[in-house]
Amino acid sequence: MTRKFYSLVLLIMLVGCTGQRGQQLSDLPTVASFEGIQQQATADMLTQNAPPPGFRENVSFAEVDQTLEALPGWRYIVTLEFDGVFARTPRETSATARAEVWFNQLASARRLVVETSGELLGQAEGQDFEAVRMGPDAFVIRENTCLSGNAATAATDLRAGTLVGGVTSATPSGRKAIINGEEVWEYAFFPDALNVPAVRLAEEGEISGRGELWIAPQRNTVIRYYVNLEVTNAYIFDRALPVTGQLYLRYDLHDIGVAPNITVPFGC
Repeated sequence: MTRKFYSLVLLIMLVGCTGQRGQQLSDLPTVASFEGIQQQATADMLTQNAPPPGFRENVSFAEVDQTLEALPGWRYIVTLEFDGVFARTPRETSATARAEVWFNQLASARRLVVETSGELLGQAEGQDFEAVRMGPDAFVIRENTCLSGNAATAATDLRAGTLVGGVTSATPSGRKAIINGEEVWEYAFFPDALNVPAVRLAEEGEISGRGELWIAPQRNTVIRYYVNLEVTNAYIFDRALPVTGQLYLRYDLHDIGVAPNITVPFGC
């Protein structure tokens, strides 16, 4: 699925940005280190801020959006951004992929607006891309042209889990908060629990980083997932040359329970 998704992006050169919080690096909060989170999760804090039963031990969200189809409606924003160089060279390179997705379960409808840019995606400039699925029908709008058929269906199936992955094992850190209107608990995880489908390590490649994972037990879903990674000698988006640099993953889920009005794109 991962290779099909990136091949699709490269083939049709599709692409999205609304200035939401967390999408500009200067807007991002300082992300707690894995070690700091683990140290902070004392027995007292865990007792006082314990999540509901069923979420007090290990949880696994290998793909951040894996439970969303069970919810009646929602919207999320997901971003992957890389900044660095081609490995063992001074040549700079970058890539950005961003998607905003809406879902209406009752209408069996899904809409996404995507933007990608950067040399790693085979393009210097981004191109707007909108895809809509309504029942069995799918449509894609690119450069004021409407496409349908297999390419449109594949485009509407783009998922956050395919782009930024998730965490295979995490435990409560002892912190709770209200994020995006939902009561959430923070979960701590180690770097080896990260699932990052966009990255494949080359020989002697390395990956390390820090991040935060916030889960709403009442919804059984991830509300926020932010990770900052350092990659060395790694392939991103299945490109031919390995790279070294910083990789930023961002995911925010909004408007749970709100069924958006999704219609056929203008021009189709």
